[in-house]
Amino acid sequence: MKTLKNILFGLVFIGLVAAPTAVMISPQNTYAAVTDKTCEVGILGIPPWYKNLAIRDSTGECTVSSPGSELNGAKLELSDFIWRVVMNVIEIALYLVGYISVFFILYGGFQFLTGGDNPSRVESARKTILNAIIGLVISISAVIIVNVIFGIIG
Repeated sequence: MKTLKNILFGLVFIGLVAAPTAVMISPQNTYAAVTDKTCEVGILGIPPWYKNLAIRDSTGECTVSSPGSELNGAKLELSDFIWRVVMNVIEIALYLVGYISVFFILYGGFQFLTGGDNPSRVESARKTILNAIIGLVISISAVIIVNVIFGIIG
């Protein structure tokens, strides 16, 4: 019971202190005013693979900048293009891990409620919930780290 209390205290600390602090100290994107964010609409909060690469051309259509083209007033190099795409794919994967973790928390809660008098099912449900919460914390931390790195390399 004491370990569960420590875990819950740690999660509350991360949720109320550490995560907002990490968001506040992460560098702001300097290109946010230049790129058109309406070209980068994702699904369920998941960013597209071309995040920070889309621009609106003179005809009003959204296009993805290719290596060698101009992006935010500078020439987009191949290595920079590849790094942006790789970081976007990593961020997409981490968002999916977060959604899967939330699903397993709900699944573990369902198992816990339907476990009844069977202690093995209740213990299995507790392990499922605990592992899902650990995965969710790791996923949120990793998304923050990816966003900080992406803000640094631009």
